[in-house]
Amino acid sequence: MKRAIIIGATSGMGRELALLLVANNYKVGITGRRLHLLEALKNENPSAFIISNFDIKNTCAVLQNLNDLTTTLGGLDVLVISAGIGDINIALDITTEHNTINTNVAGFTTIATWAFNYFTNQRYGQLVAITSVGGIRGSRHAPAYNASKAYQINYLEGLRQKATQQKSGIHITDVRAGFVNTEMAKGDGLFWVMPLHKAVTQIYSAIKAKKHVVYVTKRWRLIAIIVKLLPRYIYNKL
Repeated sequence: MKRAIIIGATSGMGRELALLLVANNYKVGITGRRLHLLEALKNENPSAFIISNFDIKNTCAVLQNLNDLTTTLGGLDVLVISAGIGDINIALDITTEHNTINTNVAGFTTIATWAFNYFTNQRYGQLVAITSVGGIRGSRHAPAYNASKAYQINYLEGLRQKATQQKSGIHITDVRAGFVNTEMAKGDGLFWVMPLHKAVTQIYSAIKAKKHVVYVTKRWRLIAIIVKLLPRYIYNKL
């Protein structure tokens, strides 16, 4: 039986992926801030889930929690970072920006480095992170969010380069999500909002195939190409 940890399993893609992994013979450690939601998920299959209740912004506590959870699981094959926030911030409120940075940059980095070092010591493992198509370019609607996702994309690329250089059995999977029907899909007039189950099924396929980069759903690769190629004078007017 394989073992996985999902960081941010209380709702959305993290929760759905936890259920899918268990259905495919994984034992899964689930983490999140909202204990009652973790307990509700565990109740669906008590023997398959192990709970660890913590907030990734509390970086001082993250490492001990991950060490304890991995010990209880009996090992680790896959770690998925699904935790993150993405608030629209038209008013450019600094508290909102700091909260995004503390979660999507500081918290993310703490977990990613722990996972990479753990997998380096055992010579195999897979780190999966749900980033965003939003990381391709900046956004006037959510400056810190898009910037934090760009950070994640580049950080994962750096870890992938390290894994290749040290010829380890570590795989880094960057899941660049578009709009998926979860609480994170905020704003008016959203297009191509994908059903949650379809998105998570594609994420699981990418995990099995040990993909480097995958767009979820697949059609969002086209959007990413278009956005990346738009001239700056046009993009600035959007």
